[in-house]
Amino acid sequence: MEFFQQYGITTELIIILGIDLAIAIVLLTLMRFLQGWSVKVNSREELAERDNFAFGISTAGAIAALGIVLTGAITGEAATSYTVEAIGMTAYGLFGLILIKFGRYLHDKIALNEFAKNEQILKGNVSVAIVDAAAAIATAIIIRSVLLWAEDLTFDTFIAIFTAFIISQLMMVLLTRLRENRYASRNQGASMQQALAQGQTALALRHSGYMIAMALSFNAASHFMEYNPNTHLYNIFGWLSFSLIMLVLLSVIITIVKKMVLMKIDLATEVEKQHNIGIAAVEMAISIAVALILTALMA
Repeated sequence: MEFFQQYGITTELIIILGIDLAIAIVLLTLMRFLQGWSVKVNSREELAERDNFAFGISTAGAIAALGIVLTGAITGEAATSYTVEAIGMTAYGLFGLILIKFGRYLHDKIALNEFAKNEQILKGNVSVAIVDAAAAIATAIIIRSVLLWAEDLTFDTFIAIFTAFIISQLMMVLLTRLRENRYASRNQGASMQQALAQGQTALALRHSGYMIAMALSFNAASHFMEYNPNTHLYNIFGWLSFSLIMLVLLSVIITIVKKMVLMKIDLATEVEKQHNIGIAAVEMAISIAVALILTALMA
């Protein structure tokens, strides 16, 4: 014990970390079962008996998303008591879980409104599952950034988190519509959503990269806005303004970087017509890399 104490690791801290870890494990387990309950299927049968890869990808996205949110709930600072720590971790974790599920619902009904996502996943549509997992992870990245931005465990904190969450969902819809219009302009008015429903995995990877990149860039607003629990309208305007600016900036830079990194390659033909998963994976990596660099620069 003396060895741990010289590094500032006390018995109280170990217990608090144990509480956080135990709650996190319970919530991650709950998320796995919620995946099946939400679509009225047995998750074990889908994963292990039917070998439904699409359901597995969707579940993986949900679990990863919750893990990301929980890292925002764990501040590294000890609470005033074990009870307060347990309540705070559970409250943030459950709130994050609810927002992830709600975000996926909104994404299904508004952003991807041309097909039934759950039906596609149960049929084994990997492309739709990839987009679904990416949407969950993108939502979680945004929730995490707001959790780290907000302070204390109050009703105003939850209002601030929910406000940023709604704006982020609006941006996800806007991004999807922009990508749809671009796809339609290059494919004689064809629908990007229908292409996903038809199983175009390359297209799914590219779109997923844009969603995750947008979520990462959304975090930049937290570096410029000072958290004030009593200025809800200011928070709304601030998050909306910064997210729009970052979306435009991100789109411009990603376009430039892709033209340089993938020069002499017709990306539209490779991804949208020839379904080149390799090129799409590189596009996805470029989008995320640009977003990470932008976020680091803003910090």
